[in-house]
Amino acid sequence: MVFSTTIFLFLFLPVFLGGYYLLPFRARSAWILLGSWVFYGWWRLDFLGLLVLTTIWTYLLGGVVAAGSAGSRPKGARVALIVGVVLNLGSLAYFKYFNFAVDSLNYVLSAAGADGASAWNVILPIGISFYVFQATSYLVDVYRGDAPAARSYLDLAAYIALFPQLIAGPILRYKDLADQLRWRTHSFSTFSEGAYRFMIGFCKKVLIADTVALIADVSFAMEQPGLLGAWLGTLAYSSQLYFDFSGYSDMAIGLGLMMGFRFMENFNYPYISRSITEFWRRWHISLSTWLRDYLYIPLGGNKRGPLRTYRNVLLVMLLGGLWHGAAWTFVVWGAWHGGILAVERYLGNRPGAGERTPGLFALPRTMFFVLLGWVVFRAPDFSGALRMYGGLFGLQGLGPREVLQVEIGFLSLAMLALSLFLIYAGPYLKGRSVLSAPAEAGSVLTGLSQLSSYSLAYARLFLIPLFLLGVLKLAAESFSPFLYFQF
Repeated sequence: MVFSTTIFLFLFLPVFLGGYYLLPFRARSAWILLGSWVFYGWWRLDFLGLLVLTTIWTYLLGGVVAAGSAGSRPKGARVALIVGVVLNLGSLAYFKYFNFAVDSLNYVLSAAGADGASAWNVILPIGISFYVFQATSYLVDVYRGDAPAARSYLDLAAYIALFPQLIAGPILRYKDLADQLRWRTHSFSTFSEGAYRFMIGFCKKVLIADTVALIADVSFAMEQPGLLGAWLGTLAYSSQLYFDFSGYSDMAIGLGLMMGFRFMENFNYPYISRSITEFWRRWHISLSTWLRDYLYIPLGGNKRGPLRTYRNVLLVMLLGGLWHGAAWTFVVWGAWHGGILAVERYLGNRPGAGERTPGLFALPRTMFFVLLGWVVFRAPDFSGALRMYGGLFGLQGLGPREVLQVEIGFLSLAMLALSLFLIYAGPYLKGRSVLSAPAEAGSVLTGLSQLSSYSLAYARLFLIPLFLLGVLKLAAESFSPFLYFQF
C-alpha cells in the first residue's frame, strides 16, 4: 500500500485512526502491529511472512544478547549478535543482490567467451533495506548497552513494522522509540500538527515531484540530449528526488505525530549545502547517521590516521551507494561522493569548515557536484549516463531536441521553477536563521526571512485547497509510487 493512493487516504487511514483512538492505550501497540501488517501485506502476503520471520529471530536473539549486564556479557551474547547480523544482512543480500551478482558474473563470463550461468529471478521485497537496518541496529544497540531489550515481541514487532516508516524510512532506532512505545501523549494540537505535516508531504509528492518527473523522464530517455535538455532533465530529477523522498518523510513524520510518536527529521534543506560533507549532514539524515554509527565508527572512523580515514570514508560511501540499488551505477555514485568527501577531509574541509568558504562560490560548486552524481544515480546504465554528461557539457548541441519541446508542457516547467524557488528560499520563508545560510545571500533573502510569519500563515491557509487539488490529481492520473521504494 502507498500513502499517495485513494485506498490509503479514504479507507485504510480512517479505519486505522478510528480504531486506534477508540482502543485503550494498552491495546494500541497491538492495533499498530495489526494495521502495519495489513499495510505491508496488501502488496504480497509471502513477503509479510519474511518481515514477521525477521522480527521473530531478531527478538529471540536479542534476548540472548541482552542476558547479563553490559560489562559481563556471556559468551553466547556475542555469538547471538553475530548470528542475528548475519541472518538480517544475509536476507538483504539474497533478495537485493542475488540477481545483480548473477548478472555481473554472466557479464564477466561473456567477456571471456564462456556461457553464462542460469539462475532463478529473485523479487525484491519492498522496504527490506529499511527494516533490516532497523532490526540490525536493535541487536547492536542492545549488545552495546545503548538500548533496552524489548519488553515483549509485541513491542519489537510494532517498532520494526510501524507502517509510517516501514517501506521508505526514516530509519528509526529502538532506543529512540522504546519509551514512546511504553507511553506517549496524545492531543488535538499534536494530531493537527501531524495532519499539517502529512498534507505538506503529500503536496510535495503529488503536485511537485510527480509533475516535474515528466521533464526528467523525457530528458533521460533521449538518445542525444542537447545542452538545455540535459540541464533541464538533471535539474528536474534533482527536484523530483528531493520532493519525492522528503515528501514521503514528511508524511511518515506526520502520521507518527497523529499516533503520538515523534520521529527524527530526515532532511534539512540539503541543496543549500556548501560542501558535500555538509550535504550528507542534511540529506537522508537517518541513513547517513546509521552508516556513521554502525559502519564508519566500527571501522575506526578518523582515529587511526588519515589514510585509514580516507579508506573508511570511501568504503562507507561505496556500501551506501550499493545500499541504494543493485547496479554498478549506484556503486559509481557512491564512489563519486566518497571521493569528494575524502578530498574535502584532505583539504581540511571538515564539519563546520564549509561555513568559512564564500557561500556564493561554495553553494553552486557543491550543487554542481551533486547534480553530476544524480546523473549516474538516475541513468538506467552507463551508456545513458554518458549521453546525459555529453549533453551537460554541450557535446551534443546547444538547443532542445524536438521531443523535448513537444512532450514537456508549461505546467511542468512552471512547477520546476517553483520547486527551485522553494528549495532555495524555503529555509528563509520558514523562518530559519539567516546566520545558518550563506552570508552572501543578501538582503533579499533576509527580507524573505522577515516575512516568514506571513508566509507560514498563508501556507496554512492554502494548504487544504492544495491538498484537495492533489487528491483530485491523484484520482485522475495513474499510480505513481515513491522513488525510494525501489531501494
